[in-house]
Amino acid sequence: MSIQKFEAPLAEEIANALAGIEAIKIQPEKPFTWASGWNSPIYCDNRLSLSYPAIRTRVKDALVKMIKAKYPEVECIAGVATAGIPQGALVAEALGLPFIYIRSKSKSHGMENMIEGLAKKGAKVVLIEDLISTGGSSLQAAEAVRAANMDVLGMAAIFTYGFPISEDNFKQHNVDLWYLSDYPTLTNQMIEDGRLKKEQLETLEAWRDNPAQWNQ
Repeated sequence: MSIQKFEAPLAEEIANALAGIEAIKIQPEKPFTWASGWNSPIYCDNRLSLSYPAIRTRVKDALVKMIKAKYPEVECIAGVATAGIPQGALVAEALGLPFIYIRSKSKSHGMENMIEGLAKKGAKVVLIEDLISTGGSSLQAAEAVRAANMDVLGMAAIFTYGFPISEDNFKQHNVDLWYLSDYPTLTNQMIEDGRLKKEQLETLEAWRDNPAQWNQ
């Protein structure tokens, strides 16, 4: 299995685009709380790219290129709720493939679905995720696809923090992960263009060394 960045120049381009639209928020004095319960001085809001047509299209094209290169046998695209849904739909449209999306949990009413759309048994699926932190919710979606008797080829993500815990989780679940950009690329770009100050970098480094315990 693979957990890898797709192309270094593309990673720099995507990181620069996200920083340019201020999708990256740094506020150590008022930390963000993630779904995992971790406190964080940084937040990457890839959803903001959807409001910028040129960047939205560039991200879509990059995901399409990556999927064609790494998962040429794909038969269905699955968006991970909620942020993976819009880009997943755009990617499926560009590839001319069926699209489904995976809820974080089954509906409590109606059909009580966790997977929305036609979950065709045996179909080869690539999941689309906007951001990987610990990987918990992403891998939950992958297991839901497997439980529906579909074949998970892997996951394509816009951005990952690259925590060891997430890599361990992907390996444990035997799920491939290819991503467009990552935390080291992002911080390097922000340092180069002056968006990231020395004291902010020191805080980010302390956080990344021990994210589970930082600012507890």
